[in-house]
Amino acid sequence: MEAHLADFIKDTADGREAETILRTCVHCGFCTATCPTYQLLGDELDGPRGRIYLMKQMLEGGTVTARTQLHLDRCLTCRACETICPSGVRYGRLVEIGRQVVEAKVPRSRSERVRRWLLRKSLLSRPLVALAVTGGRLARPLLPARLASKVPDARPAAAWPRARHPRRMLALYGCVQPALAPSIDAAMARVLDRIGISLVRAPGSGCCGAISQHLAAADEAKAFMRANIDAWWPEIERGAEAIVVTASGCGVQLKEYGDLLREDPVYAERAKRIAALACDPVEIVAAEWKRIAPLVAMDRGAQRVAFHSPCTLQHGLRLGGRVEEILKALGLNLTTVADAHLCCGSAGTYSILQPVLSQQLQANKVAALEAGRPEVIATANIGCLVHLSAGTQRPVRHWIELLEGRLMGRV
Repeated sequence: MEAHLADFIKDTADGREAETILRTCVHCGFCTATCPTYQLLGDELDGPRGRIYLMKQMLEGGTVTARTQLHLDRCLTCRACETICPSGVRYGRLVEIGRQVVEAKVPRSRSERVRRWLLRKSLLSRPLVALAVTGGRLARPLLPARLASKVPDARPAAAWPRARHPRRMLALYGCVQPALAPSIDAAMARVLDRIGISLVRAPGSGCCGAISQHLAAADEAKAFMRANIDAWWPEIERGAEAIVVTASGCGVQLKEYGDLLREDPVYAERAKRIAALACDPVEIVAAEWKRIAPLVAMDRGAQRVAFHSPCTLQHGLRLGGRVEEILKALGLNLTTVADAHLCCGSAGTYSILQPVLSQQLQANKVAALEAGRPEVIATANIGCLVHLSAGTQRPVRHWIELLEGRLMGRV
């Protein structure tokens, strides 16, 4: 696709990157068939190809309206289009650039600006998230059914093993997961401890920056990224082997630290190192499988499990099918899930900002997951876990918790 960017952006780092991405697109339209919002709305402008045309027009200096903003807002950034694209178009990065531009050119209403600011600030504060979750649980009997369903059950973390092994890996502390499901990282720590690896948290680490990045607050996102690099760097210099990210949405963000900070003279090289060290749990488990397999309790029955592969896992990290292999190796009976490539509708803050579309996608995904009558639904991302839990009576767990259960002799 030929592009001639306007003066306001053509000589910037984002402009050069956007032009490269635009020139990669060949208009084939394969992406449209895999786009969840196009499937729901049937509007070309609510599919990747249509949005690319809108962004091209905007970046070339064309008129930008609230309709442009709406179509970009409706994008889940699920990246299913990237998986199917024969030309390798980096659509996810392009839409982030596009959102930053449209945010500057089309001012939102005061109420919407306040809403988005409050959303960012509340989700990025671990104490506020913990307070809201605790309050929600106490008030759940008094809440409307739809709102009550969004309040996750308490899931105690249990014991986190002390750091006692020569081999060490770092854990991303994150922002919402410690309050919503502290059991996930603790389970990961116990799995690693069983095979002689200590999982440690570095003081000062926090949010990966994804929430800010997706809400067009790029400078705020970079501040979080730099803070994490500063917190992790002493441990990395002491030999930490990897940064284990149990939320695949955060994992995608960490993998992009090198790209997002490439213009930063102080942090660029360290950001590349962080991106290289970031690992999803399935990568760690697969690499250590020969040591894990003898510990698995294979006599606990073939529990029926439906696995939801988050978009960030299969389209962002390109690790589709890897968790399913591990679950089968554990002796679990995986059910068939139709349209497994489609988004569940969580997509970070999407379920809050686009509730109608999000709930439609949630209903479709839950129906697909429940079709095989599973005893439990497993996933790999905290946002998907909470979102799916609100739409089903079946338990929803992170797959690493199922693995730990088998290691500990529990189903």
